[in-house]
Amino acid sequence: MGKFLKKHYIMAPGPTPVPNDILTEGAKETIHHRTPQFVSIMEETLESAKYVFQTKNNVYAFASTGTGAMEAAVANLVSPGDKVIVVVAGKFGERWKELCQAYGADIVEIALEWGDAVTPEQIEEALNKNPDAKVVFTTYSETSTGTVIDLEGIARVTKEKDVVLVTDAVSALGAEPLKMDEWGVDVVVTGSQKGLMLPPGLALISLNDKAWELVEKSRSPRYYFDLRAYKKSYPDNPYTPAVNMIYMLRKALQMIKEEGIENVWERHRILGDATRAAVKALGLELLSKRPGNVVTAVKVPEGIDGKQIPKIMRDKYGVSIAGGQGKLKGKIFRIAHLGYMSPFDTITAISALEFTLKELGYEFELGAGVKAAEAVFAKEFIGE
Repeated sequence: MGKFLKKHYIMAPGPTPVPNDILTEGAKETIHHRTPQFVSIMEETLESAKYVFQTKNNVYAFASTGTGAMEAAVANLVSPGDKVIVVVAGKFGERWKELCQAYGADIVEIALEWGDAVTPEQIEEALNKNPDAKVVFTTYSETSTGTVIDLEGIARVTKEKDVVLVTDAVSALGAEPLKMDEWGVDVVVTGSQKGLMLPPGLALISLNDKAWELVEKSRSPRYYFDLRAYKKSYPDNPYTPAVNMIYMLRKALQMIKEEGIENVWERHRILGDATRAAVKALGLELLSKRPGNVVTAVKVPEGIDGKQIPKIMRDKYGVSIAGGQGKLKGKIFRIAHLGYMSPFDTITAISALEFTLKELGYEFELGAGVKAAEAVFAKEFIGE
């Protein structure tokens, strides 16, 4: 690539690209967080966040990554010895399990193959066998496998029972339809560096009244992530907030509201459709049995060194995608269509993938993936 300038494209499922209009908000003067001026900004921002969560419940912000909001959910809902149901179908389902272990929960695990999606029927069966379960922990978009679950269907099961439904929407929020109140999802957690188009550093959580009843009863030790403190001080923060990140979040939420959340969801669907069409046209196989519009996980073809695909794409062609995590390392690669990404970013990523696969000796017709992606986009751009 010595003959050409190399531009860098982030096509991984987090951190995702950040629009310049959001980045410049972060460069503004840092004001004191205990002033009326900042509390007003905080209130405006958290009120706007309700729109993306599709809830009337308060949204609370931590200076942490999404894992902080996940820990807050466990620490505030689970007492030592409480029975909980945890869905483990990938790296982030494992994280729920590890957090529940750390807080002394009695775990009933729904263990699935990585790439499978838990069904409402499986949740109902687990609850019927364990009617004393207090919480169900799910992962809406399992980023490690590109799988999205039927969260709406699962919520139909749990809202009729005396159990709290928690979902990790760290990568799903903004990319997949999520209607917290309408569906009856009790707790939603997310992070800033995915569909919200921000750098890493903020975590958000929202709870309904059903979940708050459990929070008040929890006997788990908690301090920084004690949600009772955040509720008491809302919209102020009980501890020092990430002031400039809040500026950036406010701008990101303004942009999402201007576009309209349904349009944001649809944009992600189109990018997902194009990516899936491209990899299938290259003769490649998807890992997920229920793929979503956050990231596409692709099986590495036989005889190809899977670890080399993200490395060559990044170092030679300037396109950063993700490899496999955990037991999928070297077996899959993942191309995101998440947040501030456009059709032309997707086409660039597919081009770089094609060059990389050719270099590694995979046989296919050069341009087949790009052509398939362009066919999906052409319907949107020119109606063909």
